[in-house]
This record gives sequence, C-alpha cells and structure tokens, in this order.
Amino acid sequence: MPEVRPLTILCVASFEKGQEFIRTCKAIGCRVLLLTVEKLRHANWPFECIDEVFTMPEELPLQGLIYAVSYTARSQAIDRIVALDEFDMENVSALREHLRIPGMGLSTVRYFRDKLAMRAQAGEAGILVPEFVHVLNYGTLREFMSRVPGPWLLKPRSQASGIGMKKIHSPEELWPWLDRLGDQQSFYLLEQFVPGTVYHVDSVVSERAVVFAEAHAYGAPPLDTAHSGGVFTTRTLPRDAEEAGALLEINHNLLEGLGFVRGVTHAEFLKSHAGGKFYFIEVAARVGGAYISDVIEAATGINLWREWARLEIGAGKQPYALPAARRDYAGVILSLARQEHPDTSAFTDPEIIYRVAKYHHAGFVLKSQSPERIQQLLDSYGRRFHDDFVATQPVPDKPTS
Repeated sequence: MPEVRPLTILCVASFEKGQEFIRTCKAIGCRVLLLTVEKLRHANWPFECIDEVFTMPEELPLQGLIYAVSYTARSQAIDRIVALDEFDMENVSALREHLRIPGMGLSTVRYFRDKLAMRAQAGEAGILVPEFVHVLNYGTLREFMSRVPGPWLLKPRSQASGIGMKKIHSPEELWPWLDRLGDQQSFYLLEQFVPGTVYHVDSVVSERAVVFAEAHAYGAPPLDTAHSGGVFTTRTLPRDAEEAGALLEINHNLLEGLGFVRGVTHAEFLKSHAGGKFYFIEVAARVGGAYISDVIEAATGINLWREWARLEIGAGKQPYALPAARRDYAGVILSLARQEHPDTSAFTDPEIIYRVAKYHHAGFVLKSQSPERIQQLLDSYGRRFHDDFVATQPVPDKPTS
C-alpha cells in the first residue's frame, strides 16, 4: 500500500498570533509551514512545532503571493492554507481558489471581511442592522443623510477594531473627508450611529452547525476605548440572562444566513439604548483579539485556536466532537499604560489567573464561578486602572503588525 503522508498546512500570518493553532496542528501530526512578514521572522513562534518558515515583504501584492506559494508547492504538496489573522483572509481565500484547496473562498469570505457585504446579506436574512449606505453615489448619500438622523459613522469596509472609523455629525463634515479619501471612497460605507451596549458572541461551527457559542458584554463600547482611550473590559454574560439567549439566537441566524460552514467566528451586536432592539454590527471568521480567547478558555476550558485547528484539518471529512465545556465565568481588563512595565503587584485577588506582560500595557484575565464577582472586580479595577495606568494614543488609519 502507498505510504500515507501527513497533511501539510500553511499558516499565513501578518501579525503575531495563533501559536496554539500551530501547536495543535503539529500535535495532530501535520507538517506545519509558516509564512509571515519579514519583521516577525524571529517573533515568539513555537518553532519546535514549525517545519519551515518563509517570509514575505509587508503589503506583498496578491500576484506576488500567489507566485511565492505556487513556487513552494512545486516541491511539496500543500493541503490546507489558513490565515491566522483577519487581514490575511482575502489573500488566503484567493490562494485556496488558485490552488484548489479546501476552505472558504473569496465569495463567502466577503461576508466576514467586507462590512458592506455582511450588512446587506444579514439584512436579507432578516437580521436587524443600523441603516447604512455605500459611499458611492452622492445623490444617494444626500438622500440618506436627509432621511436618517445623524450622527453617522464613516467606516472602512475591510478594517477592524475601530481602525479608520470617523464619527460624522453633519453633511458639511462628510464632504471634506470624502475629498481626502479620493479614489478610496467606494471602499467605505456610511452608517447610522446607534447608541447602545455592545456585545460579542464567539462560536465554533462544524458543518454549518453552531456547536459552541458564548455571549459576552463589553464594558465601554470598543469604538469608544479605541478612539478616546480608557479601559477595555469584557465578561461572560450570565448564561440564564435574557440578553444571552437573544444574542445566541441572533448569532445562530446570522451564521446560517451568511453560509458559514466550519471554523470559529467573532460577532458583535448592539442593544439600542432607545428601543432595546438588538442590531448586528460585524462578524469575522477568526478568534477574537484582546485576550477574548483567554476569557473563553478560562470560563469553559474551550480553546478556540485549538478547536479551529481541529476543524481545519478535518475539513468536514473527519467527525468533529467538541470537548466538554465548563460553565464558569471570566473577564478581561486591559489598558494602554503610561509605564513601560506597569507594577500590578497591588492587585492580589485570587480571581486573577493571568497578568498581561506586554510593553506599555496593564491587564488581567479573571475567573470565578460567579458572574457578579467578575463584574464587581472589573468595575473596581477599572477605576484603579484610570488612576494608576491609563494612557492614550491616536488610533491608526491602518493596522500595524
């Protein structure tokens, strides 16, 4: 009988993340290739789990990327290609289609990268979204602004974490921004700003079935903390809360409507202060950032990177079973710090299970059997962080690795 070779999985990463994904692939028996940007060649990757490392220039054109990966494929078969970060998803989808490799293609990936596409498709699926308009036809823009009360958000269609967003208060304020954007205008949308509480639901999906989902509540909306500074927090919602049930149902309907087949997702929703309705904000086919995956693992024992790796390798051809999940609660608090290495030794509560050790950052992951205790600690720590650590810096117009 012919020898069965191990699967080869190519991980593409313009940002340093996904180490547990790589470890899991290797533990399952895969050959692991890493393609990353040149400045991350010696980053904190699990090199003991990586068979070969390749580097590419930042912002390498897609054609160049296709040439490079196709050249590598001359000497070794590539069975899977995965984008470890959201900003590589479109290029990786194009690579899959070019090399005819299983996984999400360009048409579907737009629903998880392009805010215009995901809103239109979610609306068709009956999901409530804030009113929006493509920044394309000026007559349509004027009609939108005359009909939908301001303020509005000018959003890039393919960014994340509030990068590139602008709050617009009047039509007169919009036109100079569009002049500044020039030919990039059509890569934006204008959306009604709906004040409210922001939530996220993080899911594991196997063959279109949501097999795991956890609902969480942010403290201050991420857009506010990104643009105005302050303390970022999120926490597991009480699982018997009415909000949690509503969010899980909307999330299920959303992923079904977008045609998501397998992998992990991070979806954000908003509950309007005015009417109490839930609105869909955005969704990505990735693991949530800002230590959200650590929060989920602390509360449930489910590591999203690990489960994503298992799903990618199986590609629907191998049965998938989610590990048993705990029902504890967790949260994270995080802020930019004035100090290079902030001293957090005065915080001694036993619920702290992880201390963020990152340059000019302060933060903890918390775990408890009580959601009320998590909320109490986040409220208390938030006030102390403002006094002891918080620093601010402008939000970049583009992401930096």
